[in-house]
Amino acid sequence: MKKVILATLALAPAFAFAQTLGNVETFVRSIGRLVDLALPIVVGIALLAFFWGLVKFIFAQGDETAKADAKKIMLWGLIALFVMISVWGLVRFIGTALGVNQGDTIVVPRVPGL
Repeated sequence: MKKVILATLALAPAFAFAQTLGNVETFVRSIGRLVDLALPIVVGIALLAFFWGLVKFIFAQGDETAKADAKKIMLWGLIALFVMISVWGLVRFIGTALGVNQGDTIVVPRVPGL
Protein backbone atom coordinates (compact mmCIF):
# COMPACT_ATOMS: atom_id res chain seq x y z
CA MET A 1 0.00 0.00 0.00
CA LYS A 2 2.87 2.35 0.82
CA LYS A 3 4.36 1.73 -2.63
CA VAL A 4 1.10 2.76 -4.30
CA ILE A 5 0.91 5.95 -2.26
CA LEU A 6 4.55 6.78 -2.99
CA ALA A 7 4.08 6.10 -6.71
CA THR A 8 0.96 8.28 -6.76
CA LEU A 9 2.79 11.12 -5.04
CA ALA A 10 5.75 10.75 -7.36
CA LEU A 11 3.52 10.89 -10.46
CA ALA A 12 1.21 13.64 -9.18
CA PRO A 13 2.99 16.42 -11.12
CA ALA A 14 2.61 14.45 -14.33
CA PHE A 15 -1.12 14.07 -13.70
CA ALA A 16 -1.45 17.76 -12.82
CA PHE A 17 -0.01 18.80 -16.19
CA ALA A 18 -2.06 16.24 -18.10
CA GLN A 19 -4.55 18.90 -19.25
CA THR A 20 -2.18 20.22 -21.87
CA LEU A 21 -3.20 17.87 -24.64
CA GLY A 22 -1.68 19.85 -27.49
CA ASN A 23 0.00 16.82 -29.05
CA VAL A 24 -3.07 14.62 -28.72
CA GLU A 25 -5.30 17.35 -30.15
CA THR A 26 -2.91 17.83 -33.08
CA PHE A 27 -2.83 14.08 -33.66
CA VAL A 28 -6.64 13.80 -33.66
CA ARG A 29 -6.97 16.74 -36.05
CA SER A 30 -4.40 15.28 -38.43
CA ILE A 31 -6.25 11.95 -38.47
CA GLY A 32 -9.48 13.84 -39.19
CA ARG A 33 -7.84 15.63 -42.10
CA LEU A 34 -6.53 12.33 -43.48
CA VAL A 35 -10.01 10.80 -43.29
CA ASP A 36 -11.48 13.88 -44.99
CA LEU A 37 -8.95 13.51 -47.79
CA ALA A 38 -9.24 9.74 -48.16
CA LEU A 39 -13.03 9.42 -48.06
CA PRO A 40 -13.79 10.90 -51.51
CA ILE A 41 -10.91 8.91 -52.99
CA VAL A 42 -12.19 5.62 -51.58
CA VAL A 43 -15.76 6.33 -52.69
CA GLY A 44 -14.42 7.18 -56.15
CA ILE A 45 -12.50 3.90 -56.29
CA ALA A 46 -15.64 1.96 -55.35
CA LEU A 47 -17.59 3.80 -58.05
CA LEU A 48 -14.86 3.06 -60.58
CA ALA A 49 -14.95 -0.62 -59.59
CA PHE A 50 -18.68 -0.72 -60.27
CA PHE A 51 -18.28 0.93 -63.67
CA TRP A 52 -15.32 -1.32 -64.50
CA GLY A 53 -17.55 -4.32 -63.82
CA LEU A 54 -20.26 -2.76 -65.97
CA VAL A 55 -17.86 -2.26 -68.88
CA LYS A 56 -16.60 -5.83 -68.50
CA PHE A 57 -20.21 -7.08 -68.48
CA ILE A 58 -21.07 -5.15 -71.63
CA PHE A 59 -18.02 -6.43 -73.50
CA ALA A 60 -18.48 -10.05 -72.31
CA GLN A 61 -20.97 -10.93 -75.03
CA GLY A 62 -21.55 -14.67 -74.95
CA ASP A 63 -18.81 -15.56 -72.45
CA GLU A 64 -20.65 -16.66 -69.31
CA THR A 65 -17.56 -16.85 -67.09
CA ALA A 66 -16.59 -13.28 -68.00
CA LYS A 67 -20.16 -12.15 -67.32
CA ALA A 68 -20.11 -13.86 -63.92
CA ASP A 69 -16.79 -12.18 -63.10
CA ALA A 70 -18.13 -8.79 -64.18
CA LYS A 71 -21.28 -9.29 -62.07
CA LYS A 72 -19.09 -10.10 -59.09
CA ILE A 73 -17.06 -6.90 -59.57
CA MET A 74 -20.24 -4.81 -59.90
CA LEU A 75 -21.74 -6.44 -56.80
CA TRP A 76 -18.68 -5.74 -54.66
CA GLY A 77 -18.52 -2.17 -55.95
CA LEU A 78 -22.17 -1.65 -54.98
CA ILE A 79 -21.62 -3.26 -51.56
CA ALA A 80 -18.63 -1.00 -50.92
CA LEU A 81 -20.60 2.10 -51.92
CA PHE A 82 -23.59 1.06 -49.82
CA VAL A 83 -21.49 0.39 -46.72
CA MET A 84 -19.50 3.63 -46.98
CA ILE A 85 -22.51 5.84 -47.60
CA SER A 86 -24.57 4.05 -44.92
CA VAL A 87 -21.86 4.50 -42.30
CA TRP A 88 -21.49 8.15 -43.30
CA GLY A 89 -25.26 8.65 -42.95
CA LEU A 90 -25.34 6.79 -39.64
CA VAL A 91 -22.56 8.95 -38.23
CA ARG A 92 -24.37 12.08 -39.42
CA PHE A 93 -27.66 10.87 -37.88
CA ILE A 94 -26.08 10.01 -34.52
CA GLY A 95 -24.18 13.31 -34.51
CA THR A 96 -27.38 15.23 -35.17
CA ALA A 97 -29.31 13.23 -32.56
CA LEU A 98 -26.66 13.90 -29.92
CA GLY A 99 -26.30 17.55 -30.87
CA VAL A 100 -22.74 17.24 -32.13
CA ASN A 101 -22.00 19.80 -34.82
CA GLN A 102 -19.88 18.08 -37.41
CA GLY A 103 -17.15 20.15 -38.93
CA ASP A 104 -16.64 22.25 -35.82
CA THR A 105 -13.30 22.50 -34.13
CA ILE A 106 -12.46 20.16 -31.29
CA VAL A 107 -12.66 21.85 -27.91
CA VAL A 108 -10.50 20.17 -25.31
CA PRO A 109 -11.65 20.93 -21.76
CA ARG A 110 -9.02 22.62 -19.63
CA VAL A 111 -8.66 23.32 -15.95
CA PRO A 112 -9.10 27.05 -15.27
CA GLY A 113 -5.97 28.87 -14.23
CA LEU A 114 -3.46 26.56 -15.92
